Amino acid sequence: MVEVIDGKLVAASVIQTVKSATAALEKMSGVTTGLAVIIVGDDLASHAYVGSKGRMAKECGFNSVQHTLPAETKQEELAALVATLNADPSIHGILVQLPLPKPLDSEAIIQSILPEKDVDGLSVVNAGKLATGDLKTGLVSCTPAGAMVFVRRTHGEDLSGLNAVVIGRSNLFGKPMAQLLLNANATVTIAHSRTKNLAEVCRNADILVAAVGRPEMVKADWVKPGATVIDVGINRVPAPEKGEGKTRLVGDVAFAEVSEVASTITPVPGGVGPMTIAMLMANTVIAAHRAAGQVPPKF
Repeated sequence: MVEVIDGKLVAASVIQTVKSATAALEKMSGVTTGLAVIIVGDDLASHAYVGSKGRMAKECGFNSVQHTLPAETKQEELAALVATLNADPSIHGILVQLPLPKPLDSEAIIQSILPEKDVDGLSVVNAGKLATGDLKTGLVSCTPAGAMVFVRRTHGEDLSGLNAVVIGRSNLFGKPMAQLLLNANATVTIAHSRTKNLAEVCRNADILVAAVGRPEMVKADWVKPGATVIDVGINRVPAPEKGEGKTRLVGDVAFAEVSEVASTITPVPGGVGPMTIAMLMANTVIAAHRAAGQVPPKF
């Protein structure tokens, strides 16, 4: 029988650790963990997402600050706000909700956040620390960090002797995920749209991570029997059975057929998704502990 990982359950246990660590830090050092979120413009999906982050931060006991700026905000105004938050010792994490409205240069803004406050793990400094194996002072991008929690809960801390394949080479997910697996001693292959014999490459994987954005691309005959399959894809496909014009969410993995082969699998929705906000909270409380000179919790 395949084990289907319940992302909501795992995320809830991460949040529980965050709450305990937040309370302990406040008791020990008098420091309240601070998270500042910046949102520019009026994109409804972004506002909904920021709202859920804010609610979760408050639930964790954080000082949660939201800066809502109009769509016509100029680059230098946004940069000035980031500089102010960088200099504010009560703020331990800074998050800029992407995408930013045009013509704002999001990359320049992201790179201007102090690496120790970059709780999204997107700065080149944090990417470099991950690439060189420095997990002690760097912050890891939230979605790969969440996927890695699943891997560790299934296989333990040390992945020596296991083959891992990551399909997808994005800076946001594929590359950091591969680095995390490599740091845990797995033998890692990064596959992508130009990889020859992709199905054959995937069949070697004890741990297969799919992050390509193609609905149900990974079929049962791509998967080694007994493998762990982590599905990071979120794709909307037509669902005529629900009614005209209706859609449903599917991952990059053909869940029903792969479940017959894999030993562990993440569903979509309800797998990696809930972990992203949970790991954002984890990164923020880690940053607060480091700023206070305390040992951060492990996730």
